Amino acid sequence: MRQVVVLGSTGSIGISTLSVLAAHPQDYQVLALTAASQVDKLLAQCLAVNPRYAALLDATAAKALAQALKQAGSKTEVLSGIDGLCQLAAHPEADIVMAAIVGSAGLLPTLAAVEQGKTVLLANKEALVMSGELFINKVKQHGATLLPIDSEHNAIFQCLPSGLQQHTHDQQLADFGISKILLTGSGGPFLTKPLCEFASITPAQAIAHPNWRMGQKISVDSATMMNKGLEFIEARWLFNCQPADIEVVIHPQSIIHSMVQYTDGSVLAQLGQADMRTPIAHALAFPKRMASPVAPLNFKQMRDFTFSEPSPERYPNLYLAMAACAQGQGATTALNAGNEIAVQAFLDGQLSFTDIARLNQRCLEQFSGFRVSTLDDIVALDAEARQYARSLLRKGL
Repeated sequence: MRQVVVLGSTGSIGISTLSVLAAHPQDYQVLALTAASQVDKLLAQCLAVNPRYAALLDATAAKALAQALKQAGSKTEVLSGIDGLCQLAAHPEADIVMAAIVGSAGLLPTLAAVEQGKTVLLANKEALVMSGELFINKVKQHGATLLPIDSEHNAIFQCLPSGLQQHTHDQQLADFGISKILLTGSGGPFLTKPLCEFASITPAQAIAHPNWRMGQKISVDSATMMNKGLEFIEARWLFNCQPADIEVVIHPQSIIHSMVQYTDGSVLAQLGQADMRTPIAHALAFPKRMASPVAPLNFKQMRDFTFSEPSPERYPNLYLAMAACAQGQGATTALNAGNEIAVQAFLDGQLSFTDIARLNQRCLEQFSGFRVSTLDDIVALDAEARQYARSLLRKGL
């Protein structure tokens, strides 16, 4: 019985993780659930799966959760704050930690799990975007197992030779006959929308992804393709490669989740439904396989597959992220920080859809020369970039 901690259990990945775990009660037990501030959702999850611990980032919300659990007769112990999340991520009895907290808030708890040598199922791409080299060095130093959950990175991982799967962080792709990683993306809801209409795009339109059901922030990132840019940066660190080794391809059907191109001309692809329970089940059971609640593809009913190159005019955020990846860690940390501020401002009606890229570009230009080498450097740069982004909002772009 493997003990599982789910960081970010009330989000879409967390909910999907609990769905997969529920299908295998003989193999997995939920040790702890964590969230930011959603008391009602976390309460319902705690009463359903009866974890030993729960934690909320917001201290007031944590008190409310503890009181509600006590009234319901639950013995789940409630922790609070970033220290509480880190404590559960590093818990001695935890075997697997699902790192599914959205944004920079997930960095410290995920690192806490890594530093205790846990098996970390990484759905929080910002951890590698903010601190790629430092993060991977800690994985190697502490003997942690890092398995990708993003459907694209999980697909790439599945298409790698088994020998490389065991050493993705310190082996060269070329040594295994790999010439290119092909990172696919749907293109989001505005793949065919006229560019002249982009300035009037509303938050409701941006979060209406055609294929995937996701949270608001990641849905907006998908609409701008910043999400693919962040995945580009993540792939650079996950698979120990350079930006030139990665190519982004638009595939609107979201059936091929990514591909690996080999030097002999072969291309291996991983296909599946647009359902995150497939990569979650793969990572939970790795190196074995287990059943998931996802229906297999029906090739007799399959639509045509189409592919295209992403346009810089339509997706400037993608190209900003690719440029930041080439510039180094300081650039990617600052770009991620600025993007989180920009997306929230857009969702709050303070920024237009097209101004997301303008704000991100200003942040990248402001901080592209910064060098970071420690976690303190990264946290400080993240805070400074956020402050700069907020100042741009106040002044107007």
